[in-house]
Amino acid sequence: MPDTTTITPMEIDALRIIYMGTPEFAVVPLARLMDAGANVVSVITAPDKPAGRGKKIRYSPVKEFALSNGLPLLQPANLKDPAFVARLHALDPHLQVVVAFRMLPEAVWRVPLLGTFNLHASLLPDYRGAAPINHVLINGETHTGVTTFLIDEKIDTGQVLLQEETSIGDRETAGELHDRLMEMGAGLVLQTVEKLADGDIEPVSQESLAAPGKQLHEAPKLTREDGRIKWDRHGKELFNLVRGLSPYPGAFTTLTRKDNTPVLCKIYSASFEKASHRHETATMISDGKSSLKVAVRDGYLHVHSIQQEGKRRMGIREFLAGINLTSCQPRFS
Repeated sequence: MPDTTTITPMEIDALRIIYMGTPEFAVVPLARLMDAGANVVSVITAPDKPAGRGKKIRYSPVKEFALSNGLPLLQPANLKDPAFVARLHALDPHLQVVVAFRMLPEAVWRVPLLGTFNLHASLLPDYRGAAPINHVLINGETHTGVTTFLIDEKIDTGQVLLQEETSIGDRETAGELHDRLMEMGAGLVLQTVEKLADGDIEPVSQESLAAPGKQLHEAPKLTREDGRIKWDRHGKELFNLVRGLSPYPGAFTTLTRKDNTPVLCKIYSASFEKASHRHETATMISDGKSSLKVAVRDGYLHVHSIQQEGKRRMGIREFLAGINLTSCQPRFS
């Protein structure tokens, strides 16, 4: 385990940092470090890959930022490559900071004197895994947060450095929470680096942070089936599923036309009305102009934003104006 007392406390601009990350979530913490005068000696990000219909090579958001700010950049295909590990050692880093990157082999995370820490978008040890933002919303949690922790042999199990908690809005979506935690996480990353530079931080085990008797949740990578709307569930569960997958990857269902042609639809925004009714589950009720609700076991899920396969996302008025409900079975499945 890294020992923060093995170096003399120093200013942040003297601490040699390697930064690892790929998506947008990792850009803001890197920018925050740069604004604070951090000495980022190299940025590590994923190799370029083709994307979109034209299969054009697209740079990761972190690469775009590194290039625009003149930061040294490495894009290893194999993190275990001895040549890559040797380059890390040659950089002589004090610290490695990881935000939304791949799992690191031990030969990589052990390189710096002060170790390697990761930013995770939950209050560890709860919601370990690749998709904590989605899962806390799907499960209807009211609080979450961000954690910095030292990487060890397992996934998301290392000693915690710092944490910050926040409440979750009643209607907050995964996209909205993502952006808030990105900003919170950027501040926590900078605070963690500053405290490590000062030698003013005491890592604690995740076991010591777990409340006695509290059930811990996992947050594994989402599968396609996780997004399927199962209309026999309670309305609150369905509402949380929709917001927990909005805007990506989107909760989906199938609208069946009278000729039995299925039309895949994604629902991005909804609200739940608790009510007693005699409608069959998944029945669509609409005025054909401005409202569409779906009967669920304990009320109605009101659909506000939807997208048919092959078309763009629409508000419910536009959707109803462009679809002939008489040509469809009045239900989802």
